[in-house]
Amino acid sequence: MTAATAAPAPMSHREVLRALSGLLMVLFAAMVSSTVVSVALPQIVGDLEGTQSQYTWVVTATLLASTASTPVWGKLADLFDKKRLLQIAIVIFATASLLCGLVENTGQLIALRAVQGLGMGALQVLVQVIIGAMVSPKERGRYNGYLGGVMAVSTVGGPLLGGAITDTDWLGWQWCFFLAVPICIAAFAMLSRTLHLAETKRTDVKVDYLGATLIAAGVSLLLLWVTFVGNDFDWISWQTAVMVAGSVTLLGSAVLVETKVREPVVPVHVLKRRDPALATVASLAVGMAMFGGAVFLGQYFQISRGFSPTEAGLLTIPMMFGVMIASAIAGRLVSRSGKVKPYIVAGTLVLTGGFSMLATIDHETNLVFMGAGMFLVGTGVGMSMQNLVLVVQNSVPLRELGAASGAITFFRSLGGTIGVSVLGAVLADQVADKIADGLAALGIDASASSGSSSLNLDAMPAPIAEIVRAAYGDATGHLFLISACIAAAGFVAALFLSPVRLRETVDLAETPAGEEPALANG
Repeated sequence: MTAATAAPAPMSHREVLRALSGLLMVLFAAMVSSTVVSVALPQIVGDLEGTQSQYTWVVTATLLASTASTPVWGKLADLFDKKRLLQIAIVIFATASLLCGLVENTGQLIALRAVQGLGMGALQVLVQVIIGAMVSPKERGRYNGYLGGVMAVSTVGGPLLGGAITDTDWLGWQWCFFLAVPICIAAFAMLSRTLHLAETKRTDVKVDYLGATLIAAGVSLLLLWVTFVGNDFDWISWQTAVMVAGSVTLLGSAVLVETKVREPVVPVHVLKRRDPALATVASLAVGMAMFGGAVFLGQYFQISRGFSPTEAGLLTIPMMFGVMIASAIAGRLVSRSGKVKPYIVAGTLVLTGGFSMLATIDHETNLVFMGAGMFLVGTGVGMSMQNLVLVVQNSVPLRELGAASGAITFFRSLGGTIGVSVLGAVLADQVADKIADGLAALGIDASASSGSSSLNLDAMPAPIAEIVRAAYGDATGHLFLISACIAAAGFVAALFLSPVRLRETVDLAETPAGEEPALANG
């Protein structure tokens, strides 16, 4: 049975900010660890004499471990001491980051990146769970601006930082990994002094190992398919049939297990309710649109427009500002009113509008117009992404906060992964067709010109390089059109959310078994 404890006293604003400083530091370290490496990865794999297949696995290993472990870490936060779990996650992540910078071959790097992914997934969900345990959903909105700012800075600033580190002779690519270590050490020390959560001691803890294993295996197989389909094998192939069927079987078995165990890793009974289900669908759509679309902006600026990696990062600053400003303003307005639906609806609408603007771009589009479109995309994300987490957290009691937060974070990450893969496949097909048409216009047989598939434009004859630049620029607009459609699906889901008012208490009042929590209408 769960030991009876008094309701935890709410932390003051000053106490929350002190603890939040350490939480934001580890969140930044976790999120920037992916973006800072992305620019340096070609040089890293080259120095380690790795292959193209190993290049892919350096990315995939982190992605698999992070996404598949997110719901598990979320559930562990419901069962065990949240602060202790966070400290363990910091140690795992920092140690793996340090060792990644000391590797001697790509095999070691792949293995350690998987361990780093475990810590990364833990930090991303535990930060949200702990914030949820410190303050009520209504007050939580005012802190979402800080989270949005960290996400924006790490997403846009990471490639800039990675390029600077890689181009600096006295640092080298190893510091792309070492960078996270001092941040984690400082955050660990700060959180040891400032983070004080009132934990409920439980004597009936029972970890759902079977459910966790089935979820991790099913998600891993699905992500492997998403990663390699369209490149290593066709969308319609025996490999696709085997991997999709295996993933569906594993995840279907996981759902059956989760509906029967007492402490499910993913709270199916919560996700079956209207608002959490709609918020999850909207979050999946926002993740697919945001990560799937924005990840190709850097490639567009570098390949199609000829900018350097550093310049490409600077050109995406409007999107970062949009996220920071919108998340800060929307968060404070949510805390004042307690109403969250209007901002989610407006955010997904603005996100759709921003991607609709970017859907019209080609290789000669005015950069001011692009900046306006990126600002709208960032604004839409800032208004909706964290507020969708609030909807789910507001609907569950404190004892289920970790599992619910882990579930929606997992679906958002899964949506981003699927979006990147699908849009990447579309981009490859579009580029191949446009290059073939351009070469045909010059009287060149595309099948005989293998050099046109390279991204080293400096090594190409000027006419062919121009065809490749135009192909990437014109094809990128199609990606944003798909992203706009996906964002529109999130807007439709947001429209059907209940106009609830966020509660002002950290925990949710107990309700009789089988009934949904009673939430105040807005």
